[in-house]
Amino acid sequence: MAVEYDLVVIGGTEAGRHAAIAAANLQARVALVEPQPPPEGRWQSSLQLGSLYTKALTQVRRVIHPQSDFNRFGIPWDLADSTEQQPVPGVRLTEAIQWADGVVSTLEEQHSPAILASLGVDVIVGEGEFCRKPYLAFVVNGRRLRSRAYLIATGSRPGIAAIDGLEATGYRTPIDIWQQSPEQIGVDASPRLCWVVIGGGASGTELAQTLSRLGADVTLVVRSSHILPKEDPEAARVVQAQLDIEGVRVLTQTEVTQVKRIDDKKWVLAGNKAIEADEILLCTRPQPNVTTLNLEGVGVKMNRRGMELNEKLQTTNPRIYACGDVAGGYQAAHIAQYEASIALKNALFAPIFKVDYRGIPTGVFSEPMLARVGLTEAQARRQYGKDVLVLRQYFKAVAAAQILGEITGLCKILVRRNGEILGATLVGMEAAELMGAIALAMRQNIKVDALSQLPAISPTLSEIIQQTANEWHRQRLRKNTRLEDFLEGFFNFRRSWSS
Repeated sequence: MAVEYDLVVIGGTEAGRHAAIAAANLQARVALVEPQPPPEGRWQSSLQLGSLYTKALTQVRRVIHPQSDFNRFGIPWDLADSTEQQPVPGVRLTEAIQWADGVVSTLEEQHSPAILASLGVDVIVGEGEFCRKPYLAFVVNGRRLRSRAYLIATGSRPGIAAIDGLEATGYRTPIDIWQQSPEQIGVDASPRLCWVVIGGGASGTELAQTLSRLGADVTLVVRSSHILPKEDPEAARVVQAQLDIEGVRVLTQTEVTQVKRIDDKKWVLAGNKAIEADEILLCTRPQPNVTTLNLEGVGVKMNRRGMELNEKLQTTNPRIYACGDVAGGYQAAHIAQYEASIALKNALFAPIFKVDYRGIPTGVFSEPMLARVGLTEAQARRQYGKDVLVLRQYFKAVAAAQILGEITGLCKILVRRNGEILGATLVGMEAAELMGAIALAMRQNIKVDALSQLPAISPTLSEIIQQTANEWHRQRLRKNTRLEDFLEGFFNFRRSWSS
């Protein structure tokens, strides 16, 4: 019996839709299996779990914060000095959420079932599972979808930590936090509502800062020595210091062991401290959305992080591929799309393409923003030892940062002595935007000298990349005493000869 499709994509995630459209553009016959949307309320696709909804609301957070800087720029923000008695702007969270709904709905509409169908994608709505007999297929709505290859892009769901009393006490996750009323979140509440955020990764850090700026009293509990444990410690501590300044209580090297409800309050036992809370936000590692797919029945093995994949993104069943959160790797939409493009080529043509994460940046949408590409300093030194040079420049040395009043942050580029770029970390205003130039250089094997010779428009924040790259020349010269002696002698001779 002939196969019906060239590729069946399972999961209505951003990466899944990207793969389905790309396959259709290549004239392949492709089906996309999407889950049934909820009958009412905010949608629950992994696009939201991928933080796009929360990212939209961080714009509200950014608008709120600058009012504390007005006096610095000579703009009075004191009611006592105002003749019109204009109040300090608060947050109407209901309207802010409606605005975020509109933003995400507009983005979602770009890949709606109608648009996908017009591009040649067979969209099938429903839940399904794999079957092995009489042949490998994916069964949905009683229909067997037979294909040469399958791509699992179902995303992930919030991970639930094994904390005593957590289920009985109740908690929130990043996927449902904004479905509460403004009073439940703590905006304009008196007294301020207390939130305990468990988990100091990107999601926990971003949401802790957003909740604090929206008016809640926030405690962030992390198990590591600093927030953002996967990032460069020096950069992570810059973000942590900003949280401290804004009133977020950060408890490091602390583990939550028990949660209890006493009367109408929740109590969190974190280390040796008992913290009273109105709400608990759980921001631990997400879990792959695969429980209903019958993966075991078709020979797909799982590990503690997610699916077992090779460099070609094949599962232990070579006809089934996976990408994105479901694979248990990077939790980022742009990386999921990159993985989808690799899996797509392998599934449609021949399994010869391998993933290469070198040169793909990641970002944390805190303020200041943090972005990284490649290795951290600790990772680079473990691999290359004394061959590593650390190039560093601070935002306060950049004219545009001084003009904007955004002098917090630094740029750190890690290179070998020959100029090969190993990695970089940026923390500061627009760090994620600035990182693109360094990421492109790494991706194309361009050495750091090229960054130093590319003049940036002045005054702009991008000057920090050129200034940091210039450190490579200075460090090489300082370490080359013979060259320094030669240059000193050469110019001594020229001055004597000219006289």
